[in-house]
Amino acid sequence: MTQPLLIEIGVEELPAVPLLKILSDIEKSWAKILEENRLLVEFEFSYTPRRLVLWHPEFLIKQPDSEEELFGPPVQIAFKDGEPTRAAESFAKKCGVPLSEIGRGEKGGKEVLYYKKKIEGEASEKLLNEMVNAWIASMRFGKMMRWGDRKEEFIRPVRWVLALFGQSVPKIELFGVESSNTTRLHRQVSFDPITIDSPKAYFEALQNGGVELFADKRREKILKGFEAIEEREAVAVGRDEELMDEIVAITEYPTALMGRFDEGFLELPPEVIMTSMKEHQRYFPVFKDGKLHNSFVVVSNAKTDDFSQVIAGNERVLKPRLSDAMFFYQNDLRNGLNPEGLKNIVFMDGLGTMYDKTARESAITTKLAEIYAERLQKETSKEHGELIALAERAAMLAKADLLSEMVYEFTELQGIMGYYYAKALGEDDLVAVAIRDQYLPSGEESHLPENLFAALLAIAYKLDNLMALFSVGKIPTGSRDPFALRRAAAGIIRIVTHFDIPFNISEMIETFKTEYADFDTAELEKFFDERFYKALDANPSIITAVLASGERDINEIVKKVNALKNIAESDEFKAIFSTFKRVANISKDIDLDGELSIDPTCFEKEEERELYEAFKAVVERSYDDYEMQLDALFGLKPQLDSFFDNVMVNAEDEKLRTNRRNLVGSIYKAFKTVADIKEISI
Repeated sequence: MTQPLLIEIGVEELPAVPLLKILSDIEKSWAKILEENRLLVEFEFSYTPRRLVLWHPEFLIKQPDSEEELFGPPVQIAFKDGEPTRAAESFAKKCGVPLSEIGRGEKGGKEVLYYKKKIEGEASEKLLNEMVNAWIASMRFGKMMRWGDRKEEFIRPVRWVLALFGQSVPKIELFGVESSNTTRLHRQVSFDPITIDSPKAYFEALQNGGVELFADKRREKILKGFEAIEEREAVAVGRDEELMDEIVAITEYPTALMGRFDEGFLELPPEVIMTSMKEHQRYFPVFKDGKLHNSFVVVSNAKTDDFSQVIAGNERVLKPRLSDAMFFYQNDLRNGLNPEGLKNIVFMDGLGTMYDKTARESAITTKLAEIYAERLQKETSKEHGELIALAERAAMLAKADLLSEMVYEFTELQGIMGYYYAKALGEDDLVAVAIRDQYLPSGEESHLPENLFAALLAIAYKLDNLMALFSVGKIPTGSRDPFALRRAAAGIIRIVTHFDIPFNISEMIETFKTEYADFDTAELEKFFDERFYKALDANPSIITAVLASGERDINEIVKKVNALKNIAESDEFKAIFSTFKRVANISKDIDLDGELSIDPTCFEKEEERELYEAFKAVVERSYDDYEMQLDALFGLKPQLDSFFDNVMVNAEDEKLRTNRRNLVGSIYKAFKTVADIKEISI
């Protein structure tokens, strides 16, 4: 039998960010507790800033009965001369029954004493207190607090516990608060607890009392408010999903309202205004005709018919924030971009100051500009010497905005503020954009640098982080990566492939390693290789096969992986590949680094000649891409099958045997210029 079960944990306002971080774990934890107690049923978890709610439309009144199998000692030990031994009696005592009720079974190939014990399920109501306490204890928000004289910790004080199981109130105690049949409504509706006699009454009371319990309904209400504002004001409200999640988590009765600020503040870079509004006030930006508008949207949690004071209050609070930002911005423009102050900021022990880092990045950037000078000239129409000078300029100014008041206030604007200051101070557009994009990509879904010139500075930033930190032993281990070096390596892979530039990682590390203390460069190369398995959507064995070919150019590795992946995903590949696995197996003892000479005059069979001629035609042809080259090599299957069916490779005659093995080995070696096919598993 079942009854509805409703549990509401009432708390002081939960902080949104810690709650959102563990939201999925909260639900999983309760499901696990239900399963452990043999009470797993469908349930719904909901939350507002003041409550955590578990709703079970049908909850088991008691645990289902179960059976436990108990295996005792072997029969030959349990009985001696037909009489029970102490071992038999002890087992019967353990089972809680007379020895006469003990049966026999088999375990490990031996006949043993056996008893099947029936366990009657406990009443669910008796288990709920322990279950709910275990659930609350499983919520690890990070920073916890204590209140009153209690030693237990939680993210916020618990103020009430509502529990309804059918018509009864099961006894649950949390942090000294005992369960009851009362809840709380929106504070602007009532401060007093209200009595609830059924789940239906609970949901109705919240709905009528200014509490929208369900997060998706709160989100829907906010979005409808956005749409109403957009239609009424002919504007577009910026959708920020991260901020939206936070607003949904901190409101019980959300209402979207539009406020305004002085148009003069639009002199500030848009990112400054939007960051100030989001970080300090949790406002959404508003755009008109594609440009930032001097208005904002705030989501109020008030329940009132007149929001004029709410809007005015938020407008009043925003003004000093933007005034401070304007003061910082104008001060920074007066001070300009000067990297000298970076000499006073330590980058890391053993790696000098931020100025030293800047100098290293400058050396890398200018060298890269030399390497890719021809393409840069085509893309920018600038002379070689000017490009090199601009590359050095961009690198030396790249970190200067760390000294600005604006970046001190909003660290997430580093690079972006450098861009605006560089533009305002008359720096070349290439320099300004490179400063802005130097940290890109900042994640898997992040944008990439706007152009190749900017991409070179972004590569230099990441490559310096990698080489510098490896040189002082700060190498990621396990899941720990405090300096985001995995992201740095993945970022270089994305940039190189996006801009389609040659980038031999071995040569690059060798070129720049003199800037650092001596370290194991092979370890860094291996670190890069490991990133391909995360960065590329391909069968891991295909990536292994390409890396085993000895290719060290990042761009070529990615092209080879994609080419082999496309072929390997075809329906007929599995049938084709068995032939080439045989090629790999025959070639495993052949010295591929030596000269694999093939003498056509030694051919005894027509199948040898046909395979040789077909292979020769394949290797002498030129190809536009790796996929075409691989298609041609895999196209040798008919000749290879015929060869294997009619020719004995390991002939008794040594000369004949060597010639045939060299032919097969040459085909394998041709594959290995793209991928080592023996590594592929399908």
